[in-house]
Amino acid sequence: MLEKRSARGASRLSTMQWVACVATALAIIASLVGYGWYQGLVGNVTTAEVDTDEWGERPVDVDGVMNLLVLGSDVRTGENTDYGDAEGERADTMLIASIDVDSGAATLVNLPRDLVADLPGCDPVDGYEGMPPQEEMISSAMTFGGVGCQWKAVEEVTGVHLDHFIMMDFIGFKDMVDALGGVEMCVPEPVDDPQAQLELDAGLQVLDGEDSLGFVRSRYAQGDGSDLSRIDRQQEFMGAMLREALSSDVMTSPATVTDFLGAVTDSITTDDGLSVDTMTDIAVSMREIDLDQVQFVTVPTEAHPENPNRLAMSRPDAPELFAAINEGEDLTAEQDDTDADGDGAGSVEASDISVEVVNNTDIDGLASEVESVLLEEGYEVTGTGNPEERAPEATTVFHGPGDEAAAELLGGSLENAPRTEEAEGLDGTLELVTGIDWDGFEEGSASETDLSVTEDLDGVTAEDEEEDAC
Repeated sequence: MLEKRSARGASRLSTMQWVACVATALAIIASLVGYGWYQGLVGNVTTAEVDTDEWGERPVDVDGVMNLLVLGSDVRTGENTDYGDAEGERADTMLIASIDVDSGAATLVNLPRDLVADLPGCDPVDGYEGMPPQEEMISSAMTFGGVGCQWKAVEEVTGVHLDHFIMMDFIGFKDMVDALGGVEMCVPEPVDDPQAQLELDAGLQVLDGEDSLGFVRSRYAQGDGSDLSRIDRQQEFMGAMLREALSSDVMTSPATVTDFLGAVTDSITTDDGLSVDTMTDIAVSMREIDLDQVQFVTVPTEAHPENPNRLAMSRPDAPELFAAINEGEDLTAEQDDTDADGDGAGSVEASDISVEVVNNTDIDGLASEVESVLLEEGYEVTGTGNPEERAPEATTVFHGPGDEAAAELLGGSLENAPRTEEAEGLDGTLELVTGIDWDGFEEGSASETDLSVTEDLDGVTAEDEEEDAC
């Protein structure tokens, strides 16, 4: 197994498209360890030499933890020229995959491209001019100093010891998706993004490699146009791709597995220290992996004080996250502990909550519509009607003493994040009052339609409902 490294820190703290490919490849390799022929495929991986000894003092590595820097390169040479003619090479996607080699648990921390930080200087290397120390977007290090400079920058900015890197380009990503036969995704709204070469209808559909690449690269035509919004879609795609790759249809098909691993190994570049044996050891640790043990996290950020179009790390949240990673903290287990402690909405389930629905809008029948959704979600609805005692203009969840967590859980399923307020006369039952700002339920609820005050509820076809239901 992996060589044990230096001691784990004693103190402990009291969620991308490219890593989906890598994590999926490792999980599939784990299922094939007994066959042997997969080693020939892994032997196709391109390696690059990075001399980390030149960097001087580095963060302390952790016993039993493997931290990988995963990069999605947007180099526009060779076959990748179809996606633009920009010069140089940048990290289109960048994250740290921290894997516990004993349990197989993995935390994947996305680093936004727009994150500005103090970067270390890098010497010139073949094809790269190098750069002096500077405050700049973290993804720019690769443009000036290559992958070694990017590795050094991420390690210095985060304080996390990185053991290896894995990098992939656009064509490799497309080939992996196509090898799986596509990935099923819900597209909530039609997308037309010429920059990402993407045009999609709304609804549940299987995306091929080309459309998947456009979906995860698209920025300004989806969400709020920010890199953080794009990361959310990438994380959603990661989960869908992992589920697809680990499905019985894929895992029991030797031809599909061979095609997928061939696409992986033909398309990734690693440091020369990431050997076949090391890959195998990681894969073995992930053999029995449960998707509940894989957590996607985005580093906490805020608007940069000097440029609102850029991001800065939030303090102390970001340093605490990186400290936990560098100490080998199992963040997935900590989340389970938080839920079990009963210190938040995670300790309350919908089936434990009684709700009365009050309609304070001019939409006829809205209370009954909301009732049906809540019943599907598992809530107990005790009644519906119009305001009698409480009639706030803004949507509000009223609760009695001690029911704050239940109110937060119900409020969290609503699109407009309503306020919660303690009220007299409520004992063990919540009162949901829909106001003029009512905007429906969060995506992913049991609702098949967006019950919004601004929406015309007439003329909704079965096809519309099928699209919205995804």
